[in-house]
Amino acid sequence: MHLWTVPALSLVTLVPTAIGGVLFGLALAAPPGPMNAVIAEESAVRGWRAGFTAGLGAMTADACFFVLAVLGAATVVTNTPGLRRVMIAGGGLLMLWFAYGAVREANALSTAESDVDEESQGFRKALVLALTNPYQVAFWLTVGIGLLETGSVDVLSYLPVVGADLVGLLVVQTGHPVLLAGFFGGIVVWITGFPAAIVAARRRVERLAPIVAWASALVLASSGILFLFEAL
Repeated sequence: MHLWTVPALSLVTLVPTAIGGVLFGLALAAPPGPMNAVIAEESAVRGWRAGFTAGLGAMTADACFFVLAVLGAATVVTNTPGLRRVMIAGGGLLMLWFAYGAVREANALSTAESDVDEESQGFRKALVLALTNPYQVAFWLTVGIGLLETGSVDVLSYLPVVGADLVGLLVVQTGHPVLLAGFFGGIVVWITGFPAAIVAARRRVERLAPIVAWASALVLASSGILFLFEAL
């Protein structure tokens, strides 16, 4: 079990730590992948609220993994190769199934049919995908545990070329609730802004919804195949 001790935090490091948490959250949430494919599809097909709800599903999984990391239970996944393989295979199959659903929605939108299900299942899809993703568990066992450990990180000092000139500008205090609040705040910023950007683009480009649905299907299918190959 991971014992989480909360260090004292001075006003000098309060704001940088919060900003650092937001940056960490954005770094986790923003890269392209299955979760953002689901968010993009839901946003393009059903609107901002559906996309945001899908994002909440992914963030809920992160909250679960955070609790498991604190308790030390998440190490079971990495220490049990068979369980990890089952998770990878299960996640791959789910991605292929959701890709099939995205293809059906893309076809319906492309042919102006009216059989697109208006009820969003984005929260459930993103939550299940995230919970069956061993790489998300690995994140919380590496970077996540690092965020819980008491210490500090000079974030900008690691930048190439200019790092030496930026020493001390963004010192992040790890192991503090402010950092974790900023981290989940960064995720909220992404799952709020990304669906809004998709919806805004859809309003300007009439045919964007089926394009996004096809792209989401491609990302999900590719990720699913890669997961299945790794499981085998």
